[in-house]
Amino acid sequence: MSSPSPLPRRDGSAMVIGGPTTVLDLGGLRIVSDPTFDAPGPYGYLTKTEGPALSEDRLADTDLVLVSHDNHADNLDDRGRSFALAAPLLLTTTSGAQRLGAPATGLAPWETYPLRRPDGGELTVTAVPAVHGPEDGERDAQGEVNCQVVGFVLAGAGLPSVYVSGDNASLRTVAEIARRVPRLDAAVLHAGAARVPGKFRGRALSLDSVRAAAAAAVLGVPVVIPAHCTGWAHFTEGPEAVERAFDDAGLTSVLVTAAHGTWLPLTP
Repeated sequence: MSSPSPLPRRDGSAMVIGGPTTVLDLGGLRIVSDPTFDAPGPYGYLTKTEGPALSEDRLADTDLVLVSHDNHADNLDDRGRSFALAAPLLLTTTSGAQRLGAPATGLAPWETYPLRRPDGGELTVTAVPAVHGPEDGERDAQGEVNCQVVGFVLAGAGLPSVYVSGDNASLRTVAEIARRVPRLDAAVLHAGAARVPGKFRGRALSLDSVRAAAAAAVLGVPVVIPAHCTGWAHFTEGPEAVERAFDDAGLTSVLVTAAHGTWLPLTP
């Protein structure tokens, strides 16, 4: 049986294919964040309710995989892990890189990794902070809430600058990113208000819809693509809640959504 044909590239665009998993085509490079390709079903204490819009076979030409954290199946499942480890380059947390092994490279917050673009330019990937739970949540010995997580900022000359939040619930962290990154053109926000019984009194572990709208306002971005708000039973707010919150905030014009598997522009 022949392999499925690769997904045609569309530079300057993003595609959410399920859960947090997002394809970004930038500067001739294909980037996939938080790959999850397993079928629906129970995964420990989490339950997956939807499969991806595309199989990993369609993305075999990926140049870079970003993993905000490897600790939870809804951000890196079994097939996603195999996909990530087969990629030419995998960027993740410092602790995650130790667990995953080659080709994973760990980045601490505000550490930057440069990649050569096919056109001879450069794409820089900067790891940025994330707090995977309430700001006042109990912190471990390393100062992390829940576990170590990073987001990413992708930037390069002539390219839209894109923030991928990872599982961040902290508006204070978003404000820090807005202060330190001079220009952002688009944001992919994990906005499903993930909640797990017994953790932090059931408070959200990722942005809820209202805080996603607030994050968009703080960042001042003209394009916001919501992700990680369907596909798992512990997501408590879906696309309708996100759309309502952005409308309430007067920010509908920046919200860009479509069915999973649909290309979305990273510039207005």
